[in-house]
Amino acid sequence: MDFLTIVFPISGVRTSVLVPPLFAFVLSFFTSMGGVSGAVLIMPFQVSILGYTLPSVNSTNLLYNIIGIPGGVYKYIRDKKMVWPLTWVIIVGTIPGVFIGYYLRVKFMPDARTFKLFIGIVLAYVGMRLLTGALAKKNVSASKSGSFIVTNARFTLKRVEYEFMGEKVSFSTAGMFALAFIVGIIGGAYGIGGGAIIAPFCVTMFNLPVYTVSGPALMGTFITSVFGIIFYSLIPVSGVTSGPDWLLGFLFGIGGFAGMYLGAKTQKHMPEKWIKLILSVIFMFIAIQYIYKFF
Repeated sequence: MDFLTIVFPISGVRTSVLVPPLFAFVLSFFTSMGGVSGAVLIMPFQVSILGYTLPSVNSTNLLYNIIGIPGGVYKYIRDKKMVWPLTWVIIVGTIPGVFIGYYLRVKFMPDARTFKLFIGIVLAYVGMRLLTGALAKKNVSASKSGSFIVTNARFTLKRVEYEFMGEKVSFSTAGMFALAFIVGIIGGAYGIGGGAIIAPFCVTMFNLPVYTVSGPALMGTFITSVFGIIFYSLIPVSGVTSGPDWLLGFLFGIGGFAGMYLGAKTQKHMPEKWIKLILSVIFMFIAIQYIYKFF
């Protein structure tokens, strides 16, 4: 089927037009259940498999988020699992972090070798946090009694509180903001959107149910990805901008849209422990490959 193979004009990537949407669909189906858009793994796919190592690969990844994430977010809102106070704390904290991360990527990590090491370190840490969370005794079961929707969400400058599955959940507003800012820097440099990897930290550091973190994390990733595209496309560093490969990003995005919608729809049938385990195995496998190859 050589007639489906094209060379993408901006990135120079040569592949079948079916590869990006199919890969994004399968990946995002599983990752969206845990509040991860899939961009965290589409990045190494672009770098290692497609050979796309220019700084513009970051903004292409962000374009995938912008097109793909609404599918999952719509489903989480419809199912009343969107914790809006958590969503806004993530957004406000990650936007300035994304800008700092963008500057660090373009200014100090333009070469592929250093960038792959950075990816490996980030994925290893996130994978370990997920694994320890999955092995912990406390994991919410999708079959547990209680309403499978978020209710009574309240916000103050000190704490955010809400109820889910018959239990009251709360966390420090300042603590979540600080986490979002740090994750935003990592996400901006990685090209995955500020909130793309915040869900595992919310689950393991703040003990929030993964079912209620997924929607806010995806929404935060969507909003910060919009800002990220603007930073990469319009703000030059050393006289150079790094806008996305629009066609490649679009193809990844349409696959992600379908995958995230189905993933969000399937989430309530998947035990929290297995969501964490699936993500941790994927993250750790890629991390080991990148860190090993660097040395």
